[in-house]
Amino acid sequence: MEFKAKIMDEAAIQRSMARITHEIIEKNRGAEGICLLGVKRRGIPLAKMLHDNIKKFEGIDVPVGHIDITLYRDDLTAPIEVPETDGCEIPCNVSDYTIIIVDDVLYTGRTVRAAIESIFRLGRPKSIQLAVLIDRGHRELPIRPDFVGKNIPTSKTELVSVLIDEVDGETGVCLYNM
Repeated sequence: MEFKAKIMDEAAIQRSMARITHEIIEKNRGAEGICLLGVKRRGIPLAKMLHDNIKKFEGIDVPVGHIDITLYRDDLTAPIEVPETDGCEIPCNVSDYTIIIVDDVLYTGRTVRAAIESIFRLGRPKSIQLAVLIDRGHRELPIRPDFVGKNIPTSKTELVSVLIDEVDGETGVCLYNM
């Protein structure tokens, strides 16, 4: 991979997450009845950022958990491909909440489809919303985010890499040529 550009630094990510938090609060007329679910891996720390922002802005400690969509992926073709997972951690009855799926990059929409499928196995939420840090386009499924940190038009030969300190040792968003 060839480095092309740094799209966002840590401060830009924090500003985007603060804006997304305000949009979530506005759209849902407050934060009551919201549960944040980060998609494993980098969606988890992003969901925790939103949680911390909601607590700071609204004084409400919304439930936050994570989902591992590995078993719901539609690109596992060989029968011997049994992925390892550490499951889901959902701290509430999904039927009582508006679930907000939080992920780092929205691309084809297949990860979101898998996340929705995993949530529906546990119950029927009041509604499901989608918050992503980066929307890079190229959807293969009719999925649209409710909350977006930044739209980055890309080609299919480019890779958007979100780096989060807890996972990668640094925070930022970079664009690479493949």
